[in-house]
Amino acid sequence: MQTSVIGYPRIGAQRELKFWVESYFQDKLDAEALLANAAQLRARRWDTQRQSGIDLIPSGDFSLYDGMLDLAALLGIVPQRYRALGLSPLDTYFAMAKGYQGPAGDVKALPMKKWFNTNYHYIVPEIGPEEPLQVVGTQLGDQFREALAQGILTKPVLPGPLTLLKLSNLQGRTPADCAPVLAASYRQILQRLGSLGADWVQIDEPVLVTDLSPEDIALLEQLYGALLEGPRTCRVLLQTYFGDIRDCYPAVMALPLEGVGLDFVEGRQTAALVARYGIPADKTLFAGLVNGKNIWRNNYAQTLATLRSLPLDPERLVLSTSCSLLHVPHTLQSERRLAEPVRRACAFAEEKLGELVELAALAAGDTSEGSAAALAANRALHQELRGSVDEAVRRRVAALQPADYDRAPRRARRAPLQQAALQLPLLPTTTIGSFPQTPQVRQNRNRFRRGEISQQDYEARLRQFIADCVALQEEVGLDVLVHGEFERNDMVEYFGENLAGFVFTQQGWVQSYGTRCVKPPIIFGDVSRRRPITVEWSRYAQGLTSRPMKAMLTGPITIVNWSFPREDLTPAEQATQIALAIRDEVLDLEAAGLRIIQIDEAALREKLPLRQSDWHSQYLDWAIPTFRLTHSGVRPETQIHTHMCYSEFEDILPEIDAMDADVISFEASRSSLEILRAIRETGFETAVGPGVYDIHSPRIPSHEEIEGAIRAILQAIPAERAWINPDCGLKTRGPAETEPSLRHMVAAATAVRGTL
Repeated sequence: MQTSVIGYPRIGAQRELKFWVESYFQDKLDAEALLANAAQLRARRWDTQRQSGIDLIPSGDFSLYDGMLDLAALLGIVPQRYRALGLSPLDTYFAMAKGYQGPAGDVKALPMKKWFNTNYHYIVPEIGPEEPLQVVGTQLGDQFREALAQGILTKPVLPGPLTLLKLSNLQGRTPADCAPVLAASYRQILQRLGSLGADWVQIDEPVLVTDLSPEDIALLEQLYGALLEGPRTCRVLLQTYFGDIRDCYPAVMALPLEGVGLDFVEGRQTAALVARYGIPADKTLFAGLVNGKNIWRNNYAQTLATLRSLPLDPERLVLSTSCSLLHVPHTLQSERRLAEPVRRACAFAEEKLGELVELAALAAGDTSEGSAAALAANRALHQELRGSVDEAVRRRVAALQPADYDRAPRRARRAPLQQAALQLPLLPTTTIGSFPQTPQVRQNRNRFRRGEISQQDYEARLRQFIADCVALQEEVGLDVLVHGEFERNDMVEYFGENLAGFVFTQQGWVQSYGTRCVKPPIIFGDVSRRRPITVEWSRYAQGLTSRPMKAMLTGPITIVNWSFPREDLTPAEQATQIALAIRDEVLDLEAAGLRIIQIDEAALREKLPLRQSDWHSQYLDWAIPTFRLTHSGVRPETQIHTHMCYSEFEDILPEIDAMDADVISFEASRSSLEILRAIRETGFETAVGPGVYDIHSPRIPSHEEIEGAIRAILQAIPAERAWINPDCGLKTRGPAETEPSLRHMVAAATAVRGTL
């Protein structure tokens, strides 16, 4: 039985790619050096997989920024405003990713959205009438040849045409208009890769696990019927992941493909579909049975049972990851902090390669001493009790009553009480929470962790950072201030460090978007709050100003979704434990005099099931009440905010309204404030702060640009329920960009306010 990997982490075990790309942005590294370093990193990735014994190793899964952006570059999908800059191809690529502001012009970045149900963000291609949809790039073949020169015959990988059309912003075109030329371009890619010696080519179509219409299925058949016609020398694998293909299983199996990749981990109906319809005799099944999204070791007994149940001969069965390993850290080899019980239970990307190889040998009937020992060790591991049990936490959860999830009085009655207490102007200005994590801030944290400065010195510097931040906000003229979050490394990791039940890695980095990497904590036991987490810093900051200080917390749904969760408790059970811990923090903040408390749920939409029929029963029916549990105990005068970013919220606005927050801020600027129409049409009651400028881009928006965004907001939201804020937190930006952007935002809000 052969083994296959859908995709592999690309940032480097020590985040090398992040630092190289950011050095290029800062003119500290030239293009030639960046590309040479990237080539060396690709070579190491391929060699790691070869040394592990993987048979079908991907190429083309590497990217300097994003795979969908790479596909756009490959197919010439570069809108005219970026071409008009006259930049090099590499700088044009980065201009689409993060915007450009300089001698050549001023353009915003393309929109960025969540990649299905993950914390990865992709760049949304824009296909206008002038986009050729023809192969203009050579990077896919170049990377295949790089690996071949290394002695490795790889499996080239690229996103599929249906996924491209469904996820792109089509301007003046329809999928049917694009299909013929797009299919011809993919056919050209297959011919080119075949001529270079490729055996398998993997075309990713994750969109097939979502709800599909008959028109979508007809488009799938049209695209693949055309792109697979004619002679070719390579075999084609249509790869799916993140769910099952119940809507189109017969249609996919009828396509003239040599291989189909199915997800048996998140695909709830995958096994039943295979049992019902079978696998055609002319196709190889790539069975995704090693979890590409969580870090726990595979249960060999369960996986082997699934493999034995499949009605296929071993030569038509390839063992695969369930999705790309992009979503897990590189390797456990760098970890020194993990206690042995945790380490023994974990498998990061490199360890998952070993699991694939061991499972393939066991499935083939290998009875060697090594295989027998691996199976015995795995069986013993899964018989152990995973994580700690806290009976007090379990009793507290069991004692919850329906009234604990409801806040009184209703939002409409709370609003005037809050306005009387806060005395805010129309269009109040604020930020989302974090301020730039400058080198000085990071140095202070690192020196304290290394023991080079005392806790007293560390905290004294934090107080100075906070004081400077508060003074800046007052000078700029913001109405609601924040303390800047200088004590925090990451919005989830920081809270996990202060909660029982979490463990942490040293190098467990995962790419979130572009050069942004996060280090998700691991939930290994029952969760409770050890001590107050943010109270003293928020109290100190409030004492520096007479303006309202907004306390900043991360919500339970986001903490679960941005951690590696346990598998022995449901997400709902884990989120409820965390919600009770956050509730304790909320009540302590209120008692400390904080009148505005923001509980961020940036990842609420992220784990929404990909099929609408599952939204409520599997997610929203517990996620929305869990958020309400965090704040239902506060007084009517305390204003509760929340924040969400980089997702499509229009179809769940009623559920978001039901979270019963007083104010919500959304990412909106990259999507051209598209959410405003839905807010207006659904009768959304929560006060809203749609982001008026994009903080993920280094460009500085002008006063006029922001004023135009505010006036667009007021076309959909009454002025008395509109807030003015950036898209997201400012930690990834520098002071040189942050300060003028905030000044322009305040000036624009003041100008518009004067006309109301």
